[in-house]
Amino acid sequence: MANKRNPDTLLFHLSDIHFGLEDNKALDWVQQEIAERRPQAVAITGDLTMRARHREFAAASHWIQALDAPVTVEIGNHDMPYFNLVERFLAPYRRFHAIEGLVEREIELPGIAIVPLKTAVRAQPRLNWSKGWVSRSALANCLAAIDALPPGTRVLVAVHHPLREVGTKGTALTVNGKKALTELARRRVLGVLSGHVHDPFDILEDTPAGPVRMIGAGTLSQRLRSTPPSFNEIGWDGEVLTVRVRNLDEVPTLDMQIDDVPEDALPPRQPGEPVAPVNQVPRTDPPVH
Repeated sequence: MANKRNPDTLLFHLSDIHFGLEDNKALDWVQQEIAERRPQAVAITGDLTMRARHREFAAASHWIQALDAPVTVEIGNHDMPYFNLVERFLAPYRRFHAIEGLVEREIELPGIAIVPLKTAVRAQPRLNWSKGWVSRSALANCLAAIDALPPGTRVLVAVHHPLREVGTKGTALTVNGKKALTELARRRVLGVLSGHVHDPFDILEDTPAGPVRMIGAGTLSQRLRSTPPSFNEIGWDGEVLTVRVRNLDEVPTLDMQIDDVPEDALPPRQPGEPVAPVNQVPRTDPPVH
């Protein structure tokens, strides 16, 4: 009897749209691509807004609701209330109300599933709250969802922050990232989809339980780091996961992808920081307000 292969699956991986500083030309293009290519699912890995303002959430929700595809949305650090600390601590996700059914939504397709893992938290025991943190409960929920899938289902895990712990003395990009990657490696996940750093990448990260593929999407905003606005087109044929970085400048995928994960999304400023060959670094950092 011949081996049966899963039908081809097309997924779009978007991130860091940053309504408030969005790139409307890029967004119109992506919306048209979704309408024409009809991916089976769209994963948006956080930072829908620039400063979590109500008008930014309204614009983001309107755009997402117009997409003709199943969507799952991760929460990014820019999506937590900046100026209302009471709301940040007591109701940090209230402003997602128009698309609350899409937030941390698990999407199960034939032979493959997208499972969320929250990395943005309302507070941390360090000064920089923009970085990631995998809580014990968030990891437990993610692993339970993976374990509950039908046997043989392969998994992509959607996060906002890359599950990389870099730096020293508490400057880790994502606290407990290594622990989370190790548990995901034990479950043979196909890859971890992330955003946050505004440049795409596709690297293997070693863990005590084996390597895990980390796939980062670029930004669809004006807040560029070193590459033009882009998104990831992901294909799955039942055996091989392919990643193509789509961008309006038609820069090849390998030139778009950086070689390592930086600690933040700011444009490179120091010698040795990873910069893609396209090297589209703005002269000055875009305004935050």
